[in-house]
Amino acid sequence: MIELVTAGKTYRSGTIEFEALRGIDLAIHEGEYVAIMGPSGSGKSTIMNILGCLDTLTRGRYHLGGVDVEDLDEIELAAIRNQQIGFVFQGFNLLPALSAWRNVELPMMYASVPAAERRGRAERALERVGLGDRLENRPGELSGGQQQRVAVARALVGEPTMILADEPTGNLDSVSTRDVLELFDELHDLGRTIVLITHELEVAQRAARIVWVRDGEIVRDEVNDLAAVQAAREASAA
Repeated sequence: MIELVTAGKTYRSGTIEFEALRGIDLAIHEGEYVAIMGPSGSGKSTIMNILGCLDTLTRGRYHLGGVDVEDLDEIELAAIRNQQIGFVFQGFNLLPALSAWRNVELPMMYASVPAAERRGRAERALERVGLGDRLENRPGELSGGQQQRVAVARALVGEPTMILADEPTGNLDSVSTRDVLELFDELHDLGRTIVLITHELEVAQRAARIVWVRDGEIVRDEVNDLAAVQAAREASAA
């Protein structure tokens, strides 16, 4: 589903160059739950931006679903971001003046889904994440964990092929972190492809596979033992 081939990214500011990615190779198959882990400045956020079609490579190739992303124009890239990728960010990125269901319907507005259909789909997405009774609440009336669930509902409403989550528990307390990670577990069990960006080992251990990044390179790529994954889930639920 996802393939990076000798992917490199260099940022330039005047005469200064910074090599954020140093020719990495990465393949993620449909239905996988992968955590990309590393410290600040390791390159993991750059990988997220590339995978989400929010940035482009300086060199190398990125194939998404068999399509060479580097050959697409801005309109085609916008369509991929809207239809194929569901984004969940650390800061929630909810509009404070809008109710929960109004926030969830936004991607459908950009996709020109008829108004009569949008509300029903938004409500079903919120019910799916356990917020069917919070449809009219604005973000300021919800806890951090509930706001992140709204963000997950927004990511799901377009039925994307991949959920791309960037530090989704970074602003949450331990209880809300557990709730959101359990939601990702459920989505994975239903066959969703999930790519989770994190610097927290206990979060990464919920995934079936961990890709370790440092200084713009993949230094380790390992499959989590299923028993260890289950143990991490049970420890979080305790």
